[in-house]
Amino acid sequence: MSGHSKWATIKHKKAALDAKRGKAFTRLIKEIMIAARNGGDPDANPRLRTAIVAAKAVSMPADNIKRAIMRGTGELEGGQIDEIMFEGYGPGGAAVLVNVATDNRNRTVSEIRHLFSKNGGNLGEQGSVSWMFERKSQIIVDGEKATEDQLMTIALDAGADDIRDQGGAWEILSAPDPQTHETVLQALQKAGIATESAEIAMVPKNTLKLEGKSAQAMLKLYDALEEHDDVQSVYGNYEVDEAEVEALA
Repeated sequence: MSGHSKWATIKHKKAALDAKRGKAFTRLIKEIMIAARNGGDPDANPRLRTAIVAAKAVSMPADNIKRAIMRGTGELEGGQIDEIMFEGYGPGGAAVLVNVATDNRNRTVSEIRHLFSKNGGNLGEQGSVSWMFERKSQIIVDGEKATEDQLMTIALDAGADDIRDQGGAWEILSAPDPQTHETVLQALQKAGIATESAEIAMVPKNTLKLEGKSAQAMLKLYDALEEHDDVQSVYGNYEVDEAEVEALA
């Protein structure tokens, strides 16, 4: 698959998140609450530390972070949230993973199933598509912000496993443990290299090129899932060209 196609998909995801800054806050608060169940000390809880770093990156107030931690540890009410990973197929046969955090499992299952059906997809059984993905630390850097030689020196020395040219962007992949993720991210920040996104993600082992109606339908399904209040993240193994994204816009 062409790198250009992958970069278009990444930019579409980023645009969807940027358009919903308030929802980005809500997602991060839920992630902090879930992570804090294993302890409210970020020094002893790598997942919580990673969530706090992400929250600070979008300028979340310290009080919001503190309250989210206290809800997660049970010091404040409101921390009863279930984390669920849905699996399914989108238009054109694309594999889709949807991570949700909900206080009403039955309602969310029904609504996610409806979104798949309404937008030309099918919700599958557990394990139906997850085998097509790998859990990885994924950091995206705009191609204009750094050269390959710079990233090879900085990211690989910090512990990254691979750097991929996605045609307009660099995808830096590392082991999925929060410590490695944080170390690579800090090395880039120390070097003054801005990142487009940084997360522990489900990265597809192989990708499927979608065109025409299938591409448009898949993008609409993606947007519908992203807009759901309980959805934390959406991952797919599809790629689309820039023209398909522009046509939808």
